[in-house]
Amino acid sequence: MVAIGRLVLRDRSCVSRNGFERPQTGHCRHFPASSAIAAVAVAWIIATPAALAAGSVSVLYAGSLVNLMEHGTGPAFDKASGDEFRGYAGGSNLLANQIKGKLRRGDVFISANPAVNGSLMGEKNGNWVSWYVSFAQSPLVLGYNPTSRFAADFKSKPWYQVLMEPGIRIGRTDPKLDPKGALTLALMNKAEAYYKVPGLAQRVLGAPDNPAQVLPEETLIGRLQSGQLDVGFFYSTETASAKIPEVRLPAGITPKAVYTATILRGAPNPQGAVDFVSFLLGPQGKKVMTENGLDVQKPALAGILTTVPLQIRALVDQDK
Repeated sequence: MVAIGRLVLRDRSCVSRNGFERPQTGHCRHFPASSAIAAVAVAWIIATPAALAAGSVSVLYAGSLVNLMEHGTGPAFDKASGDEFRGYAGGSNLLANQIKGKLRRGDVFISANPAVNGSLMGEKNGNWVSWYVSFAQSPLVLGYNPTSRFAADFKSKPWYQVLMEPGIRIGRTDPKLDPKGALTLALMNKAEAYYKVPGLAQRVLGAPDNPAQVLPEETLIGRLQSGQLDVGFFYSTETASAKIPEVRLPAGITPKAVYTATILRGAPNPQGAVDFVSFLLGPQGKKVMTENGLDVQKPALAGILTTVPLQIRALVDQDK
């Protein structure tokens, strides 16, 4: 990383070609500050958007899909297409807000909640999205650290009783920024009635924005695996991809993520975006998703269907 005055420049392997920072996965290289390197970095950053986008596809995706995108779909797409996947993970609502505020630019947007697309549709929302396709689901589960002192309790006691034990460290996402956080609140409210335990949600979660529990979605798995958390609320695709022990919850109260994909207005690489979504919906993409614990469903289009690229419509039609 190179610092020039107040300008901080990152290694190209950690920044997407449209100028946005990639998720920090520990592989980023750091360079010594030098005028030569600084000059090259500055020249690269101020290059035209068209030049930066050439050959790469920028995908803004729900943080629950980090393992799938960075270690499964992304590399498989690169190999199959010859293009280069560039991913940025975050809460679905947070990403939508950044898109609307022109703080983040991309080709493809993948959300964990169909309703989030609505916040990007229509003239008042900037017409960033005109259609989207639902392609997979994943139920909410509890994932726990197998070395935690509470791990054995999850095998011998009701899950909701373990979550009320003194000292247990619980992780979840912000219900205002991430659909999974909102589904967690809904789950606990339903569990309160289901198990007939008054005050259960408050005793387990505290306030909806409890700072002792609410964390960025893309950091939850790492915190759990490192022992900073005993248990967390995840989607099944996350626990499957990271091989985290999980507790499945009663079907009657378990909410699910519904994943959708769309192409953003003004995508720097529109054909690359079409190719990526087509790959995601095709046989190879489905295979990778299934291997990572997603429940692949028949793709369903919503929005202004006449604006859906023909290549994607054909895939959806043949899957009916």
